[in-house]
Amino acid sequence: MSEEGRALLTDREKEIISGEADVSDNYQYKTESIVRNRIRKQLGEDIEFLEEYFDEAHELAVEAVCDEVNDE
Repeated sequence: MSEEGRALLTDREKEIISGEADVSDNYQYKTESIVRNRIRKQLGEDIEFLEEYFDEAHELAVEAVCDEVNDE
């Protein structure tokens, strides 16, 4: 794992979702479900929290997401 930790995905989750890890289809689905739920349930709350209490980090998060969308 990187020195800073994870943002949204762990290194292991990336391996599983990308198909690099030798896991069962059921385990891959479970991992994907955990990530989906993390985004649905926690990401929005974290963004709102940052907007209220840590504006610089909020701006960085929004910029990172919006830049990715605009680049597509």
